[in-house]
Amino acid sequence: MTIKHVFDVVVIGAGLSGLQAAHVVKAAGLTVCVLEATGRVGGKTLTMQSTERGFNDLGAAWINDTNQSEMFKLYQRYGMETEIQRACGNDVAQLTDGTVLKMPYGQPLGDTKLLQELLELLRAEGSKVDLDNPRNSADAEDIDKVTFREFCIERLKDESVTVIVDTICAALLGVESDEVSALYMLHYFKSGTGIDNLLSDQKDGGQYLRNRRGNQTISKKLAQELDSNTLRLRTPVIAINQSRKNICMVLTEAKEKFYCRKVIVSIPTTLYHSISFKPELPPTKTTLSDNTVMGYYSKMIFIFKEPWWRAAGLSGILSAETGPISFTRDTSIPADDQWSITCFIVGERGRQWSKLSKSARYDQAWQQIRQAFGEVVPDIPIPSNHLEMEWSKQAFFLGAPCPVMTPGTLTKVGSSLSKPFQNVHFVGTETATVWRGYMEGAVRSGQRGGAEVVEALLRSRRT
Repeated sequence: MTIKHVFDVVVIGAGLSGLQAAHVVKAAGLTVCVLEATGRVGGKTLTMQSTERGFNDLGAAWINDTNQSEMFKLYQRYGMETEIQRACGNDVAQLTDGTVLKMPYGQPLGDTKLLQELLELLRAEGSKVDLDNPRNSADAEDIDKVTFREFCIERLKDESVTVIVDTICAALLGVESDEVSALYMLHYFKSGTGIDNLLSDQKDGGQYLRNRRGNQTISKKLAQELDSNTLRLRTPVIAINQSRKNICMVLTEAKEKFYCRKVIVSIPTTLYHSISFKPELPPTKTTLSDNTVMGYYSKMIFIFKEPWWRAAGLSGILSAETGPISFTRDTSIPADDQWSITCFIVGERGRQWSKLSKSARYDQAWQQIRQAFGEVVPDIPIPSNHLEMEWSKQAFFLGAPCPVMTPGTLTKVGSSLSKPFQNVHFVGTETATVWRGYMEGAVRSGQRGGAEVVEALLRSRRT
């Protein structure tokens, strides 16, 4: 059989990691084709217009300008205007019995002594983790074989810490603390420069800056800079065949065949099973796919004509122990007269809420906002618009923000996350060692994967 055209690289997935990898390949003078299953670029960055001039992010929303240097470089490169996350005013807390409290911004709810003990534990244990080789971490196998909940209870000798650690796991990853390995969580904290930065809305924190035009804009800009015939949307890949020497065949759902020398797979580990590999993936990769799970992570965004919460001296933050909404953030852009509160519906509470009809989901979320904030602000206005995104119901995502590892997985096969399989290379935010699960991790993984294939291809040309 004669092959008419062979690309140097085919990239599967047009999220931040895949597009960044494609740029690295293109910059080296090599040919690249990007195949994307959905009808858009951006992966788990998704921006929707919510007002006449304003936009909201239904996916990844925040960066910072210090330790998330690669994302900030892209902001600068494309002239993105930023909005500093509002961190002032009074927060609202809704307790299990329905009681609503008003507290100064950032004041923790509940047992502050236990919270401080937990944070001190996580700082100390997280600092011992080897990011590049977790198996080398102190007591790695013992810590990896227990859940994060079990680890915290055992170390602090207090079962009431469950409420706090469940809140942290759900807020960051959309899972409960008994679903994820303790070592994985400690690795995740260190990857994000520490638990304090991961939870922070302020300078150096994970929720410091927002993109005025939305973060999907970055992926759109990256895609625009590729050649017009480089990107193919609505092209799901179903098979990768490496049986021909030095040539890979990538087969799509429409039975199109793309031939290349290298493949970069930029899909979550949880979706590896959706592609048929020949030869089959090695056991380490299949174990990863079988033992990683996606969290439940949804957003309901209420848009208003006026920032009534700001007028009342509120931060726009609701922390709730009951109801579908776990927490909210003010995601307004004053320059665009765009006023919004984004509600995060995550973890097990989110999974239960997800079973409702679309109208019932809206009613539950809106009634919770009215009840909680209504204790402080009378006559809350009806939203002028609302947006909803359930990532778990999207066929090519099945959850957000990234796959997490169940107990025993990280020490067993975690080091194989970024390892190539013959001529197939793997990227994605879960393969990063810095800011795993975030846009920063996605970009860094794309840079790493792109550099891997470029180095390998150029070396093969030389020899």
